[in-house]
Amino acid sequence: MIIEIHGNIKPYYVQTLAMIFFPGVRFPENEPETESTLKAVVTVAENGGGVSSNVKISGNGKDSSANASHPVSDFDGDLELAVKAVCGEAFIRAGEQYTGITPPWGILTGVRPAKVATDLIDRGFVPADVSKKLQTEYLVSPSKADMAARVAAAEKRIITDDARKECSVYIGIPFCPSRCAYCSFVSYTSPKLLALIPDYLEVLKEDICRLADLISRLGMAVKTVYIGGGTPTVLDERQLESLLECVSGTGWRPEEFTLEAGRPDTITIAKLSTAFEHGITRVSVNPQSLNDDVLKAIGRRHDSKMFYEAYSIAEKSGIRDINVDLIAGLPGDTEDSFRSTLDSVIALRPTNITVHTFSVKKSSEFRQEGRYDAGSATASASVEYSQETLPSRGYLPYYMYRQKNTVGNLENVGYALPGHEGLYNIYMMEEVHSIFAAGASSVTKLVSLPDEEGNVRIERLFQPKYPYEYLDEWREGEKQKRTDSLRKTAFEFFGG
Repeated sequence: MIIEIHGNIKPYYVQTLAMIFFPGVRFPENEPETESTLKAVVTVAENGGGVSSNVKISGNGKDSSANASHPVSDFDGDLELAVKAVCGEAFIRAGEQYTGITPPWGILTGVRPAKVATDLIDRGFVPADVSKKLQTEYLVSPSKADMAARVAAAEKRIITDDARKECSVYIGIPFCPSRCAYCSFVSYTSPKLLALIPDYLEVLKEDICRLADLISRLGMAVKTVYIGGGTPTVLDERQLESLLECVSGTGWRPEEFTLEAGRPDTITIAKLSTAFEHGITRVSVNPQSLNDDVLKAIGRRHDSKMFYEAYSIAEKSGIRDINVDLIAGLPGDTEDSFRSTLDSVIALRPTNITVHTFSVKKSSEFRQEGRYDAGSATASASVEYSQETLPSRGYLPYYMYRQKNTVGNLENVGYALPGHEGLYNIYMMEEVHSIFAAGASSVTKLVSLPDEEGNVRIERLFQPKYPYEYLDEWREGEKQKRTDSLRKTAFEFFGG
């Protein structure tokens, strides 16, 4: 797609607006313009205390155009916000004309739509007024505005001053038994790469011990630990026990300790018994769908029967909380099929249900082969059903995030029975406190306490992306240098 800009607006912001209507679109430099080429011409001007914008979209024999204008005073005198809002409104109107799609999140393009709602609550607005402002100023649909306000209110109850002074730990296992057709995460599935697991675990345990020493020196308490992937239960029973014994040996006593089991075909009685014995309080068992045809199409190795068997194992393990992940809008799924899946999962009464929307990952099979519906009325109807049904059955939304190239411009929402919210999800998404990470492709995120205006400083430190790079660093004696660098950076960051 070609983006042509006249005026003071950042190209990246305009690109994110374009991706609302055209998920998966790319913006190559020097793209040749033909009759079929998608093109957006964006004009922004400041005049007499106001901002105006015009957006024209053309290509494939179609075109549309829309204008918007507002005084800067409508945005508390914030010129930058006014420019973004006016440009966004014009783009949304032009995009609606061109595609026939009305974006449910309006001009909100960020990962954390609830953040805007949280800022409004911090300014003294009650949730009902927050919802109204999101609708009028950001063009958010009534149902999404209400959802954002409710999530923000839930997060405000959970994010305490004490939680900000603590930290969390992420432990990465970037291996899976197979790769899903919708996935582009850094995870490894071939027998040759899975053979790296024993060596990977030894280095990972060293990483965990070094993190434990650093966290102790910083004087922080560990609030949550999250073992994610990939699929952590791709480890066999002895490997999982060895990893969990290492975590137990740190002396951490987290309020929440999550094992993202994920794939039903990797869950066994022995693994979850070991998990319970070593303090795991939360486990995910993720079918994504209970439609066996859909599961086969997306490359999962389990069927619905295997999910029920795995869920039963988790339920009997003694682990306090079970999360079930579902994906709305998967290729081949239908609204009726998703309804059936959700109703069947609700009947099990897990403490957490997370409803994701299918996202067109850049290097996934579905993206490369074009096997997806960017608008996806099925996804929209499925998500709407989940947002109506789950609260009526006692599940309340507590965290939410969005991804680029999500079909229907929709969102991912975590629901929980009251008192069973996934704390790590909130702390990570809302950048409440520091998260120290071990493992390939993981990221340590240092987060300061808020200043007088509520702002925080954030610094990220990245581990090697691939497991073999992670191991090579260890073999070449570079691991200690990375540890020393992390320690130095953390002490400087926190003023120690």
